[in-house]
Amino acid sequence: MQITNVNFALGGMNVRTWDPPVPPPVYLWAWGRNAYGQLGLGNTTYYSSPMQVGALTSWSRISGGAGHTLALKTDGTMWSWGRNAYGQLGLGNATIQSSPVQIGALTTWLTIASGKYHDLAIKTDGTLWTWGYNPNGQLGLGDAGGGTNRSSPVQVGALTAWSSISAGWQHSLAVKTDGSLWAWGYGGNYQLGLGNTTARSSPVQVGALTTWLSISAGFYHSTAIKTDGTMWGWGYNTQGQVGLGNVTFYNSPVQIGALTTWLSISAGGYFSAAIKTDGTLWSWGKNNFGQLGLNNTTYRSSPVQVGALTAWSRISTGEYHTLALQTDGTMWSWGNNARGQLGLGNITYRSSPVQVGALTTWSSITAGGRHSLATG
Repeated sequence: MQITNVNFALGGMNVRTWDPPVPPPVYLWAWGRNAYGQLGLGNTTYYSSPMQVGALTSWSRISGGAGHTLALKTDGTMWSWGRNAYGQLGLGNATIQSSPVQIGALTTWLTIASGKYHDLAIKTDGTLWTWGYNPNGQLGLGDAGGGTNRSSPVQVGALTAWSSISAGWQHSLAVKTDGSLWAWGYGGNYQLGLGNTTARSSPVQVGALTTWLSISAGFYHSTAIKTDGTMWGWGYNTQGQVGLGNVTFYNSPVQIGALTTWLSISAGGYFSAAIKTDGTLWSWGKNNFGQLGLNNTTYRSSPVQVGALTAWSRISTGEYHTLALQTDGTMWSWGNNARGQLGLGNITYRSSPVQVGALTTWSSITAGGRHSLATG
């Protein structure tokens, strides 16, 4: 910190002024599958180790879909790149982009979420916006009989009360500032939690509770945590990914166990992972590539602790791989690695967490379909 002594005409008082601390640089890194330029490196070359995306140091949020990427900068601008067949880049066209391109000129974007081919975003005014693929109404725009794809962000209704979002394979979840939970899109496997398999093209409230805190939409299942620290799951469950000790489908939210110490959750492709308040990491569901991190490929239908560490701080699940951060700023990965998405410099599958490089400055992560991104 720089301190400057300045003499003012205040009775000879010596007044010290402090320059505000300069925030540390936040670089963006990407690796894994790159068939559509989803790594943002200006090419379609696959990379098995983290590669820096440009030279900018102002990235704040990232989200990876199936072949495309969204990101926010600290100035509130939104950027996208990768696959764009359905307008999922939000650029008003269907052109593939292999480098970051700004979506419009607005500087009021707050948070983002990428699904398979559709995207959600919330602005600082609490409005909700969507774009991309929409055959099952996953954009929430009220389209009858399926839906029209959108290649630019479109506002969902007129409400200014949205606080958090999650985009699944073909469905969407959101929580409002009042703690209510809403769902829309494809419901064929009960992933909307509305008690049936009906697709919805506009947001519909899930139950009447107003105690929902965080949400995560997987391929065809959904997970959530309430303000009391309980964890809930529903939807497709053939691999035990709902976490209830069986393979029964659930058409509305059901509590997973009785614990009240769940902190964060991530639903991936037929599996899930969560972190408790004590820093332990847990996983369950499909495990064919070791994506549960349990040093085997055995499927689990209830949460199982990953190792004995109590230092996990962030978790992100992709199609068949997992990324995680520890409190010391290190990054770890495991699961499918056929495209180098684990960032370990090879394509060897791992069934237990392995540290990615030696850096201790990682701040956020996102596991896309078969690619990965991180800031730090």
